[in-house]
Amino acid sequence: MTAETTLQLALGFGLGALSAALWRGGTRKRAIVPTQLRRRQPIPDLQLREWINAAPQGWLVLDGANRIEIMNERAESLLVRGGSLARQIWHLDDLEPSAELLHLLELCRNTGLAQRGEWSIGRNDLSVRVMPGERSWLALQIEGNNPLKLQLKKQEEWVSDVAHELKTPITALRLVSETLSLKAEGRQAVLVERLEKELERLQKLVGDLLDLSRLDNALASRSRPPAALDPRDVIGQAWSTLQELAIPRSIDLNVEPERDQARQVCVDPARLHQALFNLIDNALRYSPDGNSIELSIEERDRWCLIAVRDHGPGFSETDLDRLFERFYRGDPARARGPRNGSGLGLAIVRQIALSQGGLVRARNHPGGGAVVELLLPRA
Repeated sequence: MTAETTLQLALGFGLGALSAALWRGGTRKRAIVPTQLRRRQPIPDLQLREWINAAPQGWLVLDGANRIEIMNERAESLLVRGGSLARQIWHLDDLEPSAELLHLLELCRNTGLAQRGEWSIGRNDLSVRVMPGERSWLALQIEGNNPLKLQLKKQEEWVSDVAHELKTPITALRLVSETLSLKAEGRQAVLVERLEKELERLQKLVGDLLDLSRLDNALASRSRPPAALDPRDVIGQAWSTLQELAIPRSIDLNVEPERDQARQVCVDPARLHQALFNLIDNALRYSPDGNSIELSIEERDRWCLIAVRDHGPGFSETDLDRLFERFYRGDPARARGPRNGSGLGLAIVRQIALSQGGLVRARNHPGGGAVVELLLPRA
């Protein structure tokens, strides 16, 4: 491998690690990266390899055929039981990769996006971050279980437990409010109605937290084969629920293409319904009264692209940067509908897309309005 190629890989590793560190630190600031990296003179190939070898994380660099180009000392200690055997390992197959890891590698190459997962070797469960490069090259950052990871896992379990515990008292409170509404009059009736709306909102928030708890860090897996289905069947089911909110505002849903053109995706039906429901619901909030929501389905190579467009004010720059963050809500003044969301709907869509081996992205339409695109594997 040339010095230029090694330099590109090392710089990519550094930028990826920086982005991950910023995210884990909880900061919402974007890392400012210059569009063109400059250097006064070439960095020697040997120096770059020494830096990678001294890294505290394990690094594995694979070419397009999964041949091992670089494996640092930390990776050897995590992946190779006998240190003397490291020199005999030239290909990823020599390390007996799991089916889950191979799927992550394929997904990273197909989507061009970094992936996270786990690699079980013997009794060890290793955390793996896979980053794409040019010409199907991949870089794997490998870490063993550490106290920080265990702490984050306990935190996720705690959130899940709290959400479960809240479901019972919220249900009881809703029953009480329904009973009070039968006898309340005048000012009391107004207060009870407001109580019911707040309890409904709280119940939805708890449900969304539970969904995120199940989906957070969910790994794309083929242990349970997904179903092959026509997304228009699921779209109809989602719209039938939201249509009651759309009719008073004279908002229609237009789906293209028509039924005579077959389109099928390979996903979990329940998760697809949840993702499409959230996307259409989000478009409904920002659609002007008397307008329409446009939903299109296209096939692109091995993928199916589902795009949902509204004719509202579109996304601001801040929206495009933070749209899929949990609890992020855009400017309420931009919403055209009377309802406010929890700020978790699009975060859930993102996690669903990742768990199904796809992705979600957002943009503004040249003709006005916002577009959110869901990319899923074709059947």
